[in-house]
Amino acid sequence: MTFEQLLIFVAVAEREHLTNAAEAIHLTPSAVSSAIKNLEAYYGVELFHRVGRRIELTETGRSFLGEAKATLARVRSAELMLSELGGLQRGRLSLYASQTIASYWLPPLLMQFHRDYPGIELDLTIGNTRTVTEAVIEGAAELGFIEGEVDAPALKMTVVAQDALVIVVPPSHPWADGRSLTANDLVASSSWVMREEGSGTRSEFENAIEKLGASPRDLDVAIVMPSNEAVLSAVCAGQSAAAISSAAAMAYLGQGLLIQATFGLPARSFRLLRHKERHASKAAQTLEAMCKG
Repeated sequence: MTFEQLLIFVAVAEREHLTNAAEAIHLTPSAVSSAIKNLEAYYGVELFHRVGRRIELTETGRSFLGEAKATLARVRSAELMLSELGGLQRGRLSLYASQTIASYWLPPLLMQFHRDYPGIELDLTIGNTRTVTEAVIEGAAELGFIEGEVDAPALKMTVVAQDALVIVVPPSHPWADGRSLTANDLVASSSWVMREEGSGTRSEFENAIEKLGASPRDLDVAIVMPSNEAVLSAVCAGQSAAAISSAAAMAYLGQGLLIQATFGLPARSFRLLRHKERHASKAAQTLEAMCKG
């Protein structure tokens, strides 16, 4: 068994999709497929079900996934130790970030880090709040960035920035006239386009309206989308509302494609996550200091 086979197996297992896994680890789909088949053939096990054009983890695959992730985490820990022995001249820093942070807030900081430390390879994976948190807990990422808060006692959480959620609607929507809205209006007077369960944007919005006395379960959710861009495109094309980061909506608002409804949502925090019990590499410490300003 090779390190590359483990890496490929975990990438495919997390996505249950060969092509997406291949893109994530910069290999061809045929190379990924071949590595999985060789691993299964050598050990005489079936790690994935092939169901039409889809693949799913078998029970054997699910059992092996935890061990594979733990092994990769140990390898990355060894890599970090060696890279630290050479200062910040060479090395690799694995990061996970939720979509809004990865698309709008984090890139300038990563470019600054790259200019200062060009020998450090930055490996960024985009997920939602839930997957980012799991990656840091499991050791797949040394640092994570999420919107809002999570219940994860093993992690240290540091606020690094503030963001505003806004409600946007198409120009033809009744709320586009600037009327002041109440929490009850949100659940009674419009359908919604929402991010998926587990996203920071959705959980922060639902928590906010619940504190104002409205039940998120009463929202008329017309469609659930996996990305900010998909949410914005869907709102532009229909008669629904959406709650989204002001940074994500800025271009649409500026062009008049969407209108910001008059309803104040509380600011939310962007948080940096790292494991309390794992050694933080010098590269991670340096990036964390940059994020804190």
